[in-house]
Amino acid sequence: MPQAVILEAVRTPFGRKGGVFRETRPDTLLAHALKGLTERIGIEPSKIEDVVTGCVSQAGEQGANIGRLSVLLAGFPVEVPAVSLNRMCGSSQQAAHFAGQAVAGGDVDYAIGSGVENMTRTPMFSDVGDLSNLNPRLFEDFELIHQGESAERMAEKWGLSRQDVDEFAMESHRRAAQAAKAGWNKEILPTEGLDAEGNTITVTVDEGIRFELNPEKVASLPTVFRPDGNGVVTAANSSQISDGAAAVLIGEREHAEVDGFKPRATFRARVAIGDDPTLQLAGVIPATQKALKKAGLKLDDIDWIEINEAFASVVLSWAKEFHADLAKVNPWGGAIAHGHPLGASGAGLMSKMLAGLEHTGGTLGLQTMCIGHGQATCTIIERI
Repeated sequence: MPQAVILEAVRTPFGRKGGVFRETRPDTLLAHALKGLTERIGIEPSKIEDVVTGCVSQAGEQGANIGRLSVLLAGFPVEVPAVSLNRMCGSSQQAAHFAGQAVAGGDVDYAIGSGVENMTRTPMFSDVGDLSNLNPRLFEDFELIHQGESAERMAEKWGLSRQDVDEFAMESHRRAAQAAKAGWNKEILPTEGLDAEGNTITVTVDEGIRFELNPEKVASLPTVFRPDGNGVVTAANSSQISDGAAAVLIGEREHAEVDGFKPRATFRARVAIGDDPTLQLAGVIPATQKALKKAGLKLDDIDWIEINEAFASVVLSWAKEFHADLAKVNPWGGAIAHGHPLGASGAGLMSKMLAGLEHTGGTLGLQTMCIGHGQATCTIIERI
């Protein structure tokens, strides 16, 4: 039976909104990631049999099947196909799932799961406009609210204070800064960008990381979704709007070894679940439960955990539910520090998790992401 293995995984640094990638088209960013991925491992692009791409706001520069256009821009042979999908924040994690499933099913020997989002050039909701474009019946059947309000309700349900979420946010920056200073993020692909003056530079570190944080300033920020001051969600304890791309090369193990490539990890579980569309961000809990059950594991077995930091309250609620050891959770920081370029984040976190497992000598990694409208994805990988 074919076995899908991860052979290589890279991401661009994540840029801040209006930052280093403000003049870089999203298809150019993804093309750079795809080309860098194949060059880093030394595989001929002609061997790639499909490229699955996650992208959330598929409009404007991110429309017209950005995956296929990026494949062409990367200089891959025209025979290499590509498809673009939208599972919102979990899009490129799902892309890696689909690529792995194609390999495990024997349909292809090599496939890439990738993702991209330039939120500076294609703002969030560009594909839908505003909520008035959704079917009115949805609002009759469900209480559809902003994710920020969902994050507030999670904080209430799991008893999280403003101090809890602010301290978590500052720790995310501290961990990300430590990893960046030490040069641990081997998954990062140096990428051309612009400095504040418009000069061309090579970007090697996530732009959103705050290397120095003032706790008093963090505590003084106003709450965004509950301006009466009764809430906890602020700009400081939420994910950053960002630009970036990522790509994961998946191959059939025996075939890859014959071709001279060293498998780095295999999949123990790949799941996607639906959950309450109002609370919407709590799906990481049942997704984690389902993935652990599929893999026959307990959370204590996991060495490295990546939970997308859409909001600090999401991670802390998950941690309370599982009584998790936070030392294992986002050890190199998360989206609060390095940013969340929607469609790129899933493959980006997978790339970071693999690099982290290898750096620390860990074996098992779990990645989960909350998704708008009440979904979640979860992956468990085992380092080989």
